[in-house]
Amino acid sequence: MGEPVLVSVVALDPVLEAGIRSTLSACPEIALTTAAGEPRVVVMTVDQVSPSELDALRSVREAPSQPEVVLVASRLAPGDALHALAAGARGLLRRCEADAARLTRAALAAARGDCTLPPDLLDRLLRHAEAGGAGADGASPAWAGASLDDRERSVLRMVADGHETNEIARRLCYSPRTVTAVVHDITRRFRLRNRAHAVAYALRTGLL
Repeated sequence: MGEPVLVSVVALDPVLEAGIRSTLSACPEIALTTAAGEPRVVVMTVDQVSPSELDALRSVREAPSQPEVVLVASRLAPGDALHALAAGARGLLRRCEADAARLTRAALAAARGDCTLPPDLLDRLLRHAEAGGAGADGASPAWAGASLDDRERSVLRMVADGHETNEIARRLCYSPRTVTAVVHDITRRFRLRNRAHAVAYALRTGLL
């Protein structure tokens, strides 16, 4: 086992923060720290995904260590998910579903650069995109004339569902290097920041 992942917790409610810290501290792969301790992952808890929360998320991402963010929200609609992913969130959880296993899994996945979403929320986003719906802000598709081929779409769907590179490779019968190359090509081609950003915009513009 390598070095534990440094994780900090940000919550307005000190009782909630203490509970999440206690939950994460039980995982030997995680070491808790503060925001000043240059965490690799920040777990943010919010009531709703509003502009002020999105600004706070962006501020966390812009810290010197550029930590990944797992957002735990009391209310999380498909539009909220799109906005949060576009703002830089690496993982999304509903507060009512954030048990020890899911919370730990999301934090470790974020540290690996993987994106996680609640499965039912992912399904709703995909159905919305496949129906030709506009983005969460009502905008028309931003990637005019762009497209994903079948392999790119399959890989990106599994990334959105929180699967690791090796698991995606095994399920799709590709090599891990191929999976990594596919994701890298998508982010480079569309000038995106990371996997989460790729998932957010692919859903938002109907490419998935």
